[in-house]
Amino acid sequence: MKKKLLSGLFWVLLANLLVKPFWLLGIEVGVQNAVGTEMYGFYFGIFNITYIFNILLDLGVTNFNTRNIAQYPKLISKHLSGILSIKLMLLVMYIVVTFSVGALMGYNSTQFYLLAWLSFNQFLSSLILYLRSNFEGLLLFKWDSLLSVMDRVLMIVICGAMLWGPFGKSISIFKFVYAQTAAYMITAVLALVVLVRKTGLRRLHWNKLFTFAILKKSLPFALLVLLMASYNRLDPVLLQLLSPDGAGDYNAGIYAGAFRLLDALTMIAYLVSVPLLPIFSKMTRGGEASHELGDTVRMMFSMVMVFAVTAACALASMDVALMEVFYDDNVTDYAKVFRIVIFCIIPISTTYVFGTLLTAAGRLKSLNIFAAASLLLNVLVNILLINRWGAVGSACAAIVAQSFMAVAQVIAAVKIFKIKPSGGYILKLVIFALLIVGCTFCTPYMDWKIALPVVAVIALGLAVVLKLIDIKEIVKILKTEK
Repeated sequence: MKKKLLSGLFWVLLANLLVKPFWLLGIEVGVQNAVGTEMYGFYFGIFNITYIFNILLDLGVTNFNTRNIAQYPKLISKHLSGILSIKLMLLVMYIVVTFSVGALMGYNSTQFYLLAWLSFNQFLSSLILYLRSNFEGLLLFKWDSLLSVMDRVLMIVICGAMLWGPFGKSISIFKFVYAQTAAYMITAVLALVVLVRKTGLRRLHWNKLFTFAILKKSLPFALLVLLMASYNRLDPVLLQLLSPDGAGDYNAGIYAGAFRLLDALTMIAYLVSVPLLPIFSKMTRGGEASHELGDTVRMMFSMVMVFAVTAACALASMDVALMEVFYDDNVTDYAKVFRIVIFCIIPISTTYVFGTLLTAAGRLKSLNIFAAASLLLNVLVNILLINRWGAVGSACAAIVAQSFMAVAQVIAAVKIFKIKPSGGYILKLVIFALLIVGCTFCTPYMDWKIALPVVAVIALGLAVVLKLIDIKEIVKILKTEK
């Protein structure tokens, strides 16, 4: 089982590390520089509205499907036809909700036009994620890896041509959105064709009893995703609504620019969680903890913590230098937000391990309570700080909400699965973090291009010496497990 996990993790990480960083830090940064901070903030606020309510396109079906297919793979043919029919039904509900929210927020015709395209893009994205969940449940990680990056590869080609290619700098925020639509459609069609061939699907079939049965089982997942999407993505929306003196779009744009590198880095932790969900689902199928489960959790948590702590400490110490690389103006404002929000990578990485474990075990009631409390904290801190500190206040709110969620999940997992870490293990984590912080005191005196790889190499060496990353154990797993 561990070998399947490491193999799946390798293919997913390889595909995404080759593509998505360039998308986030090349294409998206290029678009923001080309259209301007305020216009990108205009887009980013509306995008986050569609993202928050994206769960209405899914209602937890994707997570439920991954877990269920991993445990009962023979059900895939039956579920595929019924769930595709459900997805089309949910699209109608999603459009009604997003347009109602737009009306309540006083959107004008231009905002509604952009909202319509972004809503359709969210539907296509949700469809791709559902189709990928079938490959994940069957542990076909190579296909999942290909589909996870195909849309971004297509967007890079299209947007790259508009930014730097023969069309010159012809990009606009609307052309950017149209490019997303084209890429999503091509990817969705390919995923559907491959899956149909593997399952023998002949036609869609809507069954009332099946629909209600699936939605009933999926609703706890849906509530969890809605709550988590809200406290993860609500900050730009609140900045648009609460910023004084008409600075909403500008503050949302600054937050988007500072958040982008965090978004790129948390992709690593997210990708770790993709093969973890079906693996954890199999390990917890009997409802009992096991020695193998505890070892797997420790191994994956150690890996993401080494990465997250190193990235947060190192990048925060290079805030201004990094923002100067990416953006043409407003560098100081970006840096102020970035040096705070980048530390969210530590609690976010934690939740991708322990949240996935609790989800796989069906502990959704606890997760929903934690997420609701995190959302409330996020909103309250934003209300208190946005008027005074703008985007910096939202960065503080993100830290508070993410940290609460991470701590709550760790406590719950330790209690439920009896995977209490040893004192020696905790000490190793503390020593690692302190030594990395010490290393970053030297980075302001070095060029960031030199300092970043130096810190990365030191961190990897420390992790191996402290056995947070046990090379011998990994090699043994790859050699001995079938």
